[in-house]
Amino acid sequence: MTSRPADEAASRFAIETEIAVIGGGLSGTLAAITLARAGYDVTLIDRHAVYPPDFRVEKIGGQQAAILKRLGLLDALEAGAAKFDEIVNARRGRILDRTRTRHYGFLYENVVATMRAQLPGTVRFIVGRVDDLKTGVDRQTVSVLNQGTVNARLIVLATGMGDLLRRTLGIKRRFIHQQQSLTFGFSVKPAGGGDFRYPALTYYGEKVSDGIDYLSFFPVEGGTRANLFTFRDHRDPWVKEFRRAPKETLLATLPGLPKVLGDFEIVDRVQNWLMDIAVAEDCRKPGIVLIGDAYQTSCPAAGTGVSRLLTDVERLCTVHVPQWLRTSGMPASKIAAFYDDAEKQAADKSSLRLAEYRRSLTVATGLRWRTRRLMLLSRRRLVDSLDRNAPAVGATLRLLRRQAA
Repeated sequence: MTSRPADEAASRFAIETEIAVIGGGLSGTLAAITLARAGYDVTLIDRHAVYPPDFRVEKIGGQQAAILKRLGLLDALEAGAAKFDEIVNARRGRILDRTRTRHYGFLYENVVATMRAQLPGTVRFIVGRVDDLKTGVDRQTVSVLNQGTVNARLIVLATGMGDLLRRTLGIKRRFIHQQQSLTFGFSVKPAGGGDFRYPALTYYGEKVSDGIDYLSFFPVEGGTRANLFTFRDHRDPWVKEFRRAPKETLLATLPGLPKVLGDFEIVDRVQNWLMDIAVAEDCRKPGIVLIGDAYQTSCPAAGTGVSRLLTDVERLCTVHVPQWLRTSGMPASKIAAFYDDAEKQAADKSSLRLAEYRRSLTVATGLRWRTRRLMLLSRRRLVDSLDRNAPAVGATLRLLRRQAA
């Protein structure tokens, strides 16, 4: 079912609701769906009636799919995403091993549209820009520019990395690593037509000096996407050259790539995403709770952003909100329970650890990291060899590797 627009949108309104969700990207939409399905009166506010093209997460799998299944939303994702069960991993023109698990590829704006289509009809969807917030123990007021106000018991802030509304409430960001990584996204097709040799391929950087973690190719509805994860300075001349001539720059930097992928063409504009790793501070305030990137950002190469987002949605909407709304008031002590949630904290800490790990594994030049890179590559080749010659032993080693990770 699609959501209904607010009846009051034609004139200034003053809406009363239990929960106001600000931000209609993936995290805010999922929160609104989950809360509305549980029977709460929910108002979702976003600047865009149709979410615009945006370079964000484009592939999920594993634990992320498991949480979506628990939330009852995996079937909807499957209907609008490309499914694939094997990823070939390669480096320097050689196959290292294969990852065998269900994954889903999509364009971010398409998955947001798919999830918005799951909003129960009880959800008010207001298209507009929030220009002010007032919070307190009892009621919260959201001002929508030139439209009116939404009064709620609780505000869920899901505005991603935008700082304006957080600053309004005195919420700061603590930077852990500014400009931590630079990610590129673009679409590709096989040169000369036909299909790629492998539907999904992860190709790792060939030299530490290149600053490339990996280049991921995977299917989406209607084509193939590529995500390039780097730890380069955005002012590096290589970055400018890559934007100008992406294929030529890739082939010069990763000369072994065509041996595994085959020849290819880049068919659209290269998008990029410069990421700061930051955590919200002074956010334990009455009446408002932050989820997803609004609370903490993640390294795209580590692939933990969606895991954190989904953990936030699941813990907030299925555990904490039901407890909070059983009693009157929304003091900071209630809100603190979400930030102190053991599962949330574990996901947040793991994301920060993996952000530093991926960067160090890619660009650190000390003996410790040179040794670790060599051991990881040797282990992957060993597991792949066992997969081909002794499958049971290979499966056991893969399981132990996942448990160690």
